[in-house]
Amino acid sequence: MPSHAKITIAGLGPGAPGGITLGVWESLKSSPRVLLRTCVHPVAEWLQQAGITFTTFDYLYEEEPDFQRVYNRIAAEVLADSQKGEVLYAVPGHPLVAEESVRLIIAMAESAGINIEILPAVSFLDSLFAALRLDPGAGLQVVDGLRLDERPPLAGLPAVITQVYSRLVAADIKISLLDIYPPEHQVTVIKGAGIPGEERIQTISLFELDRLSWLDHLTSLYVPALVDQTLALKQAGVAELDPGETDAPVVMQIYEDESGIFSAGTESKNQACRYPLDPLVEILARLRGENGCPWDREQDQRSLRRYLIEETYEVLEAIDEGDTYKICEELGDLLLQIVFHAQIAAENQDFDMNNVVAGISEKMIRRHPHVFGCVNVRDSSEVLVNWEKIKAEERAGDEPASILAGVSQCFPALLRAAKLQEKAAGAGFDWPDYRGALEKVHEEMSELETVIITGDPVKIENELGDVLFSIVNLARLLGVEPESALTGTSVKFTRRFNYVEKMARLSGRDLLSFSLSELDKWWEDAKKLEKI
Repeated sequence: MPSHAKITIAGLGPGAPGGITLGVWESLKSSPRVLLRTCVHPVAEWLQQAGITFTTFDYLYEEEPDFQRVYNRIAAEVLADSQKGEVLYAVPGHPLVAEESVRLIIAMAESAGINIEILPAVSFLDSLFAALRLDPGAGLQVVDGLRLDERPPLAGLPAVITQVYSRLVAADIKISLLDIYPPEHQVTVIKGAGIPGEERIQTISLFELDRLSWLDHLTSLYVPALVDQTLALKQAGVAELDPGETDAPVVMQIYEDESGIFSAGTESKNQACRYPLDPLVEILARLRGENGCPWDREQDQRSLRRYLIEETYEVLEAIDEGDTYKICEELGDLLLQIVFHAQIAAENQDFDMNNVVAGISEKMIRRHPHVFGCVNVRDSSEVLVNWEKIKAEERAGDEPASILAGVSQCFPALLRAAKLQEKAAGAGFDWPDYRGALEKVHEEMSELETVIITGDPVKIENELGDVLFSIVNLARLLGVEPESALTGTSVKFTRRFNYVEKMARLSGRDLLSFSLSELDKWWEDAKKLEKI
């Protein structure tokens, strides 16, 4: 990569020439190569008249089937041009606000070690705020109108919908929004915000959105929050809170991500969670029904325990293997078990899947006041402290129980030991650092050696348990998850032993016919091969 490789990314403002900053203007005049994402912008014609020579990527919009591929190609070509010398890449508005191509260029340039300079500008949001007299500090979402299926707005917050550039797109946006808002919900369409002679604003009912004939690439949509917060929460997929259960109101925190887009700090109806559970619930109901599967009908919650455990461990195995397709499949198998248990409970009129989802949704909101409420936290350690405090408040009025009572006796021994130690440490019963735990391991090993000499199996088992418990504690203080560490070692052992078995087969003899020293040599060879 040439040492002179550099990319300057500049914003051209919302549309009026006055939106270009002095710094951007000077760079446009001095840059040897100027690239515009598109010339379909009012400033582009003015730049030509001012004598600025530039190249655009408009041809890619005709060659590629979707915007993501267009942006990927733009990013690749900008980086390729930067290898020949300095490049200025200019985009409408602010370069860090709703500009996917800029995000891709920055990520690719950082990986390639190319220098990046950002020249800010007035964004279309600034002009829109001024035109509509909006204060974004009061809470606002900015949502890509072409990705509403992935990231729909939360009904309880005002939203700006971008990319409403045609009646066809407006029709798709309307259909998506009608899943969240009533048809009569008043929305404001704004075109050419801040551009003299181009600005146009009209408030209409949502169902009329695609009836406007003047929509173009400079059009956005402002959608006020639903006044009925209960309806807003329900339509966002969040269980209604009992006001008596928390002192803090439900407030959706707003932040600005790296792309410059204001977003809700929570997305209960987010891009990965829009597929309903109803089909799976209905399948289980039919399997358990009168003409269903005999095996499924015979099961109860106790008979299903083993399958719940097995599916959980198969998910963990898939995660350890890093196989995303297998993880997806195994998560489906685990979800089946959860819905199965809920179906049995529904038949007994205890609870159903709706109660399961509503209960955990309400609990997650209640236990995250730093996201849904007004609590401020500095880091994850404060989150954990608040979590335990909230759990204690939830148990208020119950008979006092040990802080260890919440650790299930059904956990595998290694996991249970780690959980018990975490609980005790949370109450201040802990070593200052790993050194004390390491000394305890040596102490327990010495005691084990002493009882081994006695040959007493009961004492040996007890002391060996102490050794294992102390090692788990050491792992915790070293920041190592003992279950993962032991699983990794088991995988490593299996891999090396498989090599030993392979070498024995190639020798034409049974594994048991080899001496320990011969087997150990292959073991060492396997270790060396792993380091190559």
